[in-house]
Amino acid sequence: MVSQHVPRNMERLRAHYEIEKALADRLRVADSTERGLLYKTVYDELFQRVPDHPQLTRVADDAAKARNISRQMSLLRRFSRPGITYLELGAGDCSIALEMAKTAGHSYALEVSDEITRGLDAPANFTLLITDGVEVPVPPGTVDLVYSNQLMEHLHPEDGEQVLKNIAKAMKPGATYLCVTPNAISGPHDISGRFDEKPTGFHMKEYTVGEMVELFRSVGFTKFRLMIGARGVFLPFRVPVGPIRLLEWGLKKLAPKPRRKLARRSVLRILLGIHFVAIK
Repeated sequence: MVSQHVPRNMERLRAHYEIEKALADRLRVADSTERGLLYKTVYDELFQRVPDHPQLTRVADDAAKARNISRQMSLLRRFSRPGITYLELGAGDCSIALEMAKTAGHSYALEVSDEITRGLDAPANFTLLITDGVEVPVPPGTVDLVYSNQLMEHLHPEDGEQVLKNIAKAMKPGATYLCVTPNAISGPHDISGRFDEKPTGFHMKEYTVGEMVELFRSVGFTKFRLMIGARGVFLPFRVPVGPIRLLEWGLKKLAPKPRRKLARRSVLRILLGIHFVAIK
């Protein structure tokens, strides 16, 4: 029988927060060598100790899973075409990568956790790779479209640049990376947002659009645009990053609490939601 998602009470939210914060602290203080082992360990432990984690309950809720796939695919189809090589980082239960495999020449899904990827029924043109959180072990110069949804903020700040270098190496010239990540202006967006004013859970660093541009440019990406929208409904064109960077600059002048409150209002929340399009 398929279980349905049930909203958690404050006691369960607090328990999740305490577990995730303690695990995240282990990542924050670890050196690069230790983090290569820890990414998998801490995420596996989180899913084992927090059985009502949203990523697990969504998998068990057929209706929520279908909505999630539909919304993400409505955006991805704008960048896809039959026969491409597709790469997804932080693929979770791999539902999107499996959906992409229906039309892609090959679909790669990268994850750090064995727990959330168990029991996959995958086609021949699909490859699941369990990595150390930094490595991108696909053939160089072969990928047409890269996608990550809620991944960048989970990387240790010292690993972000190296991950992007590895992604860029895997991509063909002119290939696209669609990176979806929450905006730091309205954060924190992990479980710590209910208890803290800065990310203290598994969001190692939340970014602004301005920070994304500088980081991606530093590893060789050349063109940047944004998709503006939410819940699968987006403007039909790509928006320059300049106006959103200007909006961020203005909001940064506010104190943290009023800035966060304002940034989470409906229109600004949509404008600030980062659906970042980077061209190699």
